[in-house]
Amino acid sequence: MTGARTGARVARPRHPGTTERPVSTQSVDQVQCGDRTYELRRLRPADRDDIVSLASALPEIDLQFLRSDLTDPDVVEGWIHDADTGSRFTTLAHYQGELVGYGSLNLRGLQWMSHLGEIRVIIAEAHRRCGLGHVLTERVFETARELGLLKLVAQMTREQIGARRVFERLGFSPEALLTDWVIDRSGRTRDMMIMSYDLGAGKRSRT
Repeated sequence: MTGARTGARVARPRHPGTTERPVSTQSVDQVQCGDRTYELRRLRPADRDDIVSLASALPEIDLQFLRSDLTDPDVVEGWIHDADTGSRFTTLAHYQGELVGYGSLNLRGLQWMSHLGEIRVIIAEAHRRCGLGHVLTERVFETARELGLLKLVAQMTREQIGARRVFERLGFSPEALLTDWVIDRSGRTRDMMIMSYDLGAGKRSRT
């Protein structure tokens, strides 16, 4: 295990275009966010039930906007399969042995979108606004640069104003607003906003 890191900072991303494989599933880091110490590591097959528990404890409003129903163990199995095949890179955050968040980089299967990665970050309600989300976002950026990606994409509904503001502060820009593009758990259609960040455009702004 590496030594604890101070503040909500992690190592800066490597230069774009490098091909070094992202950190293995065996590597564990510690990061300090406020007065709490979190352990960060890659997703493992044995994490399925913990992910289901994390998702099941989210507020209903968060569940409405999940891209996939992570309260379903079979769906999470698919997540783990994606990690095994190299199409998804997920960093988990644990606090005192409990899974409290994750940051995920999802790769596009199509060749003409092979330069893109999608970022997703979920944090348990009790662990928000302490810098953990920023740390997990940093990890996604690190992985994207290690893989040589050119652009990161974030997707959200029009109603997720808070998420949009967070990504704007990170340097993401709106790309498109798609009408009735997604449907939530209650069966209601919603508009989807796509935002992007150009990894080759220089340093991104920090919150």
